[in-house]
Order: sequence, then C-alpha cells, then structure tokens
Amino acid sequence: MSSGKAIHVLRIGHRLVRDDRSTTHVCLVARAFGAKKIYIFDGDPQVKKTIEDVNKRWGGEFEVGIVDDWRQIIKDWKRRGGIIVHLTMYGLRLDDVIDDVRKSSENILLVVGAEKVPKELYIKSDFNIAVGSQPHSEVAALAVFLDRFFRGEEFKQVYNHTQYRVIPSQKGKHVEKIT
Repeated sequence: MSSGKAIHVLRIGHRLVRDDRSTTHVCLVARAFGAKKIYIFDGDPQVKKTIEDVNKRWGGEFEVGIVDDWRQIIKDWKRRGGIIVHLTMYGLRLDDVIDDVRKSSENILLVVGAEKVPKELYIKSDFNIAVGSQPHSEVAALAVFLDRFFRGEEFKQVYNHTQYRVIPSQKGKHVEKIT
C-alpha cells in the first residue's frame, strides 16, 4: 500500500452486548483492510483483547484504543492536521469524492457509528461519505471505503510476527503454522 497516509478508525456508539460482535467485526475489517488503529468509544474492553489475540496469531501491529471522549479524538486529530471522514448513508457518493480524499496530504480518521450519530459529527467532518444510499452495515461501509481507497493493495500487505498463514486453495481450508 503506497498511499503513505495513516488511516485510523473511530467507532462511536456501542450498545452493550448487542454491538460486541459488530464492533469486533469493525476492528477486524479495519485491521485486514489497511487501517493502523481503531478508537472505540464506550466499547467493551474484551473487544481489545480479542483483536490483540488476533494480532498475536496472525501478525501485524494493529492497535485498539478504548476512549471515553470521541470529541477529543476528533479535536486532537484535526489539531495534528488530519482530516475526518464520516461514513454515512446520507453523505456524498463515495465514487464522487474518493479521489479528493486520496489527494489530501493529511492522515485520515474514518468515523463509523453504531446507532444514530450526533449532528455535530456531520459538521465536524471534512467529508461525509455515503457508500450507498440505502440502510447498510457500518462494517460493509468501512470495508468498501478502505478497499476503494487502497485500490485493492491492502490485501498484498505482509504481516510481521505471524504464527499462521493461509495457503490459497480452490477447495478446503489450508493454514500453515509458522515456526
């Protein structure tokens, strides 16, 4: 991946128990699709442990931070010169603005919600981007955005310190243990 930008994800809105699986999937997608870190607002600390276990087995240095103030994350990100990209079904069409996001020289904070997000997020974001204009999963929106942003190059990344590697196969599951 040659963009040279760091992409972090901010997950806001976590409904206890109900969103544990979805938040875990947001983390897994962020990790596998090229983001460097995720901040989870008001989330279950167990999610962080789960992702750390994934890193241990499958490699990589993806970070998970549990935060108690999402507004401060946005404020700090902007203070450091980064841009805020809010993924929402109410924003501008992804295909119409992805090149503008790629051309920006700043690091990117992608924001995905779990429930209705506060209006102020729409105002504070540099881009409000719609992956589609129908109700859909924030997991899907994150995956589509990252794949479009990196143009598929995220799947070529090599993870360091891995214990396992998938061997591509037409049929069956083939995993190699790395010694």
